[in-house]
Amino acid sequence: MPEAGDPVDLGALAFAAELESLRGQLLDALEQLGGKPVGQAVKALGVSKGQAGEVELNAALREAPAAAAARIYSGVLYERLDLAGLPAAARRRAERQVLIASALWGVVRPADRIPYYRFSAKARLKGIGPPVAWWRDALAEAMPDEPGGLIVDMRSGAYASAWKPKQATLLFVRAFTEQGGKRKTVSHMAKAVRGEVARSLLLAKKSPADAEAAATIASEAGFNVELTPDTLDVIV
Repeated sequence: MPEAGDPVDLGALAFAAELESLRGQLLDALEQLGGKPVGQAVKALGVSKGQAGEVELNAALREAPAAAAARIYSGVLYERLDLAGLPAAARRRAERQVLIASALWGVVRPADRIPYYRFSAKARLKGIGPPVAWWRDALAEAMPDEPGGLIVDMRSGAYASAWKPKQATLLFVRAFTEQGGKRKTVSHMAKAVRGEVARSLLLAKKSPADAEAAATIASEAGFNVELTPDTLDVIV
């Protein structure tokens, strides 16, 4: 078993057989980026000059201390999902069912041990190109995609375009406000809504088998929802 502070083991991450090589190539490219002029490096990484320290951090990811992905990722979606605060049964379900989209790793499970890093879908590394395109073919091979299966999609647009199932049902969660009979898409707080909906699905006595069951669980959890063939719309 890895000890606290041990570095990432690429062979131990989710879908290593399909994704390990591409993960290694990205780490190599980030190491090489660390030797480039600062202006060139921050532009490639898609960060500001004030975040130039992230270039050096990324260049040493193979040796950096790793922790569970559920602890590394932050932001409003993860705060509302609150994986660590779930009851034991729901946490076990999350370990089996939750996949986290990543520009650097492709996808990881909550317990996969990774280092802190800064690499988004906006990055453009030489020899790599857009991360979404980099991962597309490998994710198509790796990701679960069975007829009759249900995938509830909480990803933002850039990450959603990296993979879509061909056989399973993909149910994308959207958030809207409604005033005077008119609806407006929620931007930032959409992530909070998605985190809360994901939590409600994990807390349910039984995982939803289809879109209708997912909508029922969300409704019983107190959300005002409408179901379309492709989306679960939450009106807040």
